[in-house]
Amino acid sequence: MHPKLRGHVTTMFVLSLCVSDLLFCSINLPLTASRYINEEWVLGSRLCQMFAFVFYGNEAVSLLSMVAITINRYTLIAYYDMYSQIYTTTKIWIQLFTIWLVSFGLMVPSLLEVWGKLGLDQNTFSCTILPKDGRSPKKYLFVFGFALPCVVIIVSYSCIYWRVRESKRKLEGRRCVCGKLSGQTAKEKEEDSRLTTLMLTIFLCFLACFLPLMIMNVADDGIRFPWLHIIASILAWASSVINPLIYAATNRQYRAAYGNLLKICRNNPVTKRTTWGSRTVGQSSNSPHYVEKRKDKPTKL
Repeated sequence: MHPKLRGHVTTMFVLSLCVSDLLFCSINLPLTASRYINEEWVLGSRLCQMFAFVFYGNEAVSLLSMVAITINRYTLIAYYDMYSQIYTTTKIWIQLFTIWLVSFGLMVPSLLEVWGKLGLDQNTFSCTILPKDGRSPKKYLFVFGFALPCVVIIVSYSCIYWRVRESKRKLEGRRCVCGKLSGQTAKEKEEDSRLTTLMLTIFLCFLACFLPLMIMNVADDGIRFPWLHIIASILAWASSVINPLIYAATNRQYRAAYGNLLKICRNNPVTKRTTWGSRTVGQSSNSPHYVEKRKDKPTKL
């Protein structure tokens, strides 16, 4: 319902995160509630396997979606002229399909009991990845499905910070020589900076939610500290409900979209203008057609 958000390439990846959160809330959380109310797993082995498959698959989808968002942010800043060629609608859909295929594909060997198995851990009455014949993929999944994507995200955001810092220095130099930059250019750069901050906040919150659980699953396989496992699990469940709060708290466009959807800010002229004004459609630097539009109307210094 928000034209300007539809123009953002990043919105497609945010929707991927939303679908992942919806699956987690509709499948995993009710089953978890049943487990804790009954203090045992009473729903059979098949449902237990499905629980673990969806849980770890969704975790991978969330993290890989954030990797895609981070690379998108870096491409926009570092390879601006090529951005519209890289992020076409078809290529975005291919990226999303690959994210979901790889995320749940990593769980197929355990689902088929080729490498480890999915089932009930009697010590914690939790459905998780269990060893089979003394072999478990849990540590390998931690490295390739969690640690490696996190490293990619951290490196990408470090490169973004360096690029933005260099860009600000150049802009300051241009201001000294040519006077003020146009208001449109300054506004677009401010918008991109806010969106990058939003995505970084989402990643840090995701890390805070899931890193304790991954560490406990790998480092404390013998469940020597059960209370730490409980705290780590609660943090992991909370991850599925914090993203909308982050959007509303840190990004003005998402606040305007929420306000329009909930009819809270219906009579606010600012919200109406940012939500439905024709001037907002397709003007974001995240739009696949942004570069062509900028070429038609070059910015004057």
